[in-house]
Amino acid sequence: MSDRTVVITGAGNGLGAEIARCAVEAGWIVGVLDRDIEAASRVAASLGDHAIALGADTTDEAQVEGALDVFAAGVGRPAPDGIVCNAGIVRFGPLLDLDASDWRAVVDVNLSGTFLSARAYARRVIGAEQPGAIVTVTSMNGVAAGPNAGAYGATKAGIARLTTQMALEWGPLGIRANAVAPGLIDAGMSEPIYADPEIRRLRSERVPVGRLGTGADVASVVLFLLSAEASYVNGTELLVDGGVTGSVISSLPRPLSVDSVGLGEQTPGSSRDR
Repeated sequence: MSDRTVVITGAGNGLGAEIARCAVEAGWIVGVLDRDIEAASRVAASLGDHAIALGADTTDEAQVEGALDVFAAGVGRPAPDGIVCNAGIVRFGPLLDLDASDWRAVVDVNLSGTFLSARAYARRVIGAEQPGAIVTVTSMNGVAAGPNAGAYGATKAGIARLTTQMALEWGPLGIRANAVAPGLIDAGMSEPIYADPEIRRLRSERVPVGRLGTGADVASVVLFLLSAEASYVNGTELLVDGGVTGSVISSLPRPLSVDSVGLGEQTPGSSRDR
């Protein structure tokens, strides 16, 4: 049995479940944490003896602590080697029409839930005097705003800054904190979008690498950041997006003539030679 352990929040379905699956395949013992214990149990059962179902609402600190207690008892250690703060929700709609309760719900789950889960984990790791690793899941929407995203993009940007704050404060205590920002991923909350073949085609064409991402693409980066191979990586946000976030200028109209501007004959000592 592996000696590496990790708890993944929001792992009862979607991207979290895929990260859990990839972690088990890589030899990790995984705590599948979700507020829907039945969903967590189904995922854990599908992963075999290397997975433990944990029920907790990440916005409730006492529930998170209780879930970590269950995991500690199951693996015989006071704290896991890492935690992936993946739990999140979305309430799309234009800001002018967004209900205040929807705004608060997204902020509470995405931002506050990440903070409470990460802090509960950090306190255990520090108390056990062992190194630890936190990976938060942000989004390309936290880097570049999307239309009618409600509070989602704001919370993901907030998680990114929270992650750097954790890295600054907890790095000296032996805990690394990094963020993974998925792009156009055919998993989790984005699955309904890609049920439309034409939308799938159009979006795939806009990604510089020519395809949508998969849950496994994100999971492989998460597992790297959790691992000892990333022992000197702390406080970073890593885009896993095939280059699409940085490619906005390629979709803007431009005359073909600009592609040859500045390529004419240059005189010696000109800026082109320096």
